[in-house]
Amino acid sequence: MSEMAVSKGSAEAAAKEGKRPRGTGRVSKKIVMVLCWLVIWLSILAGRSVLWVMHEWADLQISEIVWHLMAPLKGTDMGIVTDYARQVVPFATIITVILYVIYRFLFKRKRLVRLLILLAALIYGAGSVIYLSSKLHVVEWLINRHKDSTFIEDNYVDPRDVDIAFPEKKRNLIFIYLESMEVTYADKESGGAFEEDVIPELTELALENESFSGDSKKLDGGVALNNTTYTMGAMFGDTSGLPLIIPIYRGRLDIQNSFMPDLVTLGDILEEEGYRQVLQIGSQAVFGGRELYFSSHGNYEIRDYAWSVDNKKIPEDYYVWWGFEDEKLFSMAKETLGELSGGDAPFNLTLLTVDTHYPDGYVCDLCRDDYEVQYSNVWACSSRQVSEFVKWCTEQEWYDNTTIVLVGDHLTMDEDYCEDVSKNYQRKTYTAFINAPVEPKRGTYREYSTLDYFPTTLAALGAEIEGDQLGLGTNLYSDTDTLLEKYDRHEVNLQFERNSEFMNRLTEDMTVKAQAEVEISDYDPETATIHVKVWDLEPESLTGVQVKVYEEGQEQKSLSVALPETGNRVFEGDLDLTEIPTGQTLTIKVNGNEYSGGKRVRAYPKLFTTTIDI
Repeated sequence: MSEMAVSKGSAEAAAKEGKRPRGTGRVSKKIVMVLCWLVIWLSILAGRSVLWVMHEWADLQISEIVWHLMAPLKGTDMGIVTDYARQVVPFATIITVILYVIYRFLFKRKRLVRLLILLAALIYGAGSVIYLSSKLHVVEWLINRHKDSTFIEDNYVDPRDVDIAFPEKKRNLIFIYLESMEVTYADKESGGAFEEDVIPELTELALENESFSGDSKKLDGGVALNNTTYTMGAMFGDTSGLPLIIPIYRGRLDIQNSFMPDLVTLGDILEEEGYRQVLQIGSQAVFGGRELYFSSHGNYEIRDYAWSVDNKKIPEDYYVWWGFEDEKLFSMAKETLGELSGGDAPFNLTLLTVDTHYPDGYVCDLCRDDYEVQYSNVWACSSRQVSEFVKWCTEQEWYDNTTIVLVGDHLTMDEDYCEDVSKNYQRKTYTAFINAPVEPKRGTYREYSTLDYFPTTLAALGAEIEGDQLGLGTNLYSDTDTLLEKYDRHEVNLQFERNSEFMNRLTEDMTVKAQAEVEISDYDPETATIHVKVWDLEPESLTGVQVKVYEEGQEQKSLSVALPETGNRVFEGDLDLTEIPTGQTLTIKVNGNEYSGGKRVRAYPKLFTTTIDI
């Protein structure tokens, strides 16, 4: 008898006796072994990830995480991803390998040792996640989200209900968001927190113009309240007077086709007044929902990294940092201002710098080596560039009728850079209103938030605002109290974390944008079929297509067919209509479906609709 026959006979005998064939147990043990060490590696990875996050973003808020779960991430600086991969993945891998060597060669009771290592890794990973949840106050956030608050609605002033009167000759606006720029970086004598001023030109600009510090001769700035502490939250808050709160169940912003359509913002008001508006940035505007917001409110022309490539402002293969550096942004902005100033309409040019973004900033060709810390050199370089751009503006013919607003979008995320700043020091975003035709009515140091920029910007254009309040913001040129002059900052932050039916109503009309190429053949009377083909589905999360057929005048579907995928996200098949009477018009609706774990989690019912005659 051959060896193969013996093996076969042994397997058959084992099967008859209810025993597993030899080798099956070994395979199972190997699978368990691999899974065990994979869990160990993942646990260590989770623990190390938490430490990395807390080191890099010590002031991270849960609202920021929730927002970026919904917002488009296209255009993210790969430096952050690279830094994570460099600091976290190798660590987890090396520690896992060391533990495996210890387990494999130094101990005899391997099952017990492996179990202890697994438990230790799980405790480390789970403990780190619990620690992160504690630092982010996740439990408190969840509890607050289930508590209702009418604070926003009670204090909100709808621009529709306010008389806003612009001067006969409308002033131009240049609004510049300065990435992570704080008052903090100035010297203590000027109101900052550093021994040496690393932004002297910006300090001088604010002191010579208006930061609403009254007669104190120190810099003042805006407090970034909850849900305004990241770039998109800041841009939204500065122009709407509201914190950016969108319920997570509304879905991701890369699949929406509107952004709070019932909201009236700075962009909407200026558009109504005939302004031509441009958003010019050195990164991808789609990131964080910026493109959707500014195109939805004010019909801004979007001139971002992609636009710059398409219009040959930069080479097609040029990409640094988040896209291109501020030196190029300011150069392009000068060209844009030349174009805008040549038209008949007043203009609003909105810029966003990027060189000073975490981590450590981008060292461009203009940076000097004046400080030991790279970030200080980048701040100093940004200060010089912004000051030189403002000086250039003052030399142009259109400047006399132009207001310039410089604001930091939020505080820096680089905790190490401000680790020596006293905990008692109130860090604020940089603020400077330049060449406004109005003077503050109060000569005292104001307590205000970035939400106050909304009405204050309009006032800086010479507009008179009935009641001097818009959104949750107050016109800082007026004598009216701000939100932070009426309420405790911590109380306001708490209210912003609670469920607001007012904000829920603002977001309920944010509809889903889903689209696809659809081809439907003519009705074939011989086979009583039509052929449907669907491809180029957006968003990419769409992984299923459902075709529904409705008879003329009927609300209930007569046929519902899931099209099979025949290629790379191409869905097609024949629909058998033999059971449907001929001589009528049928409505064909093509829906997209998103699945997770084999279950449909979201449907997009408006993908395509048409009619056919049979």
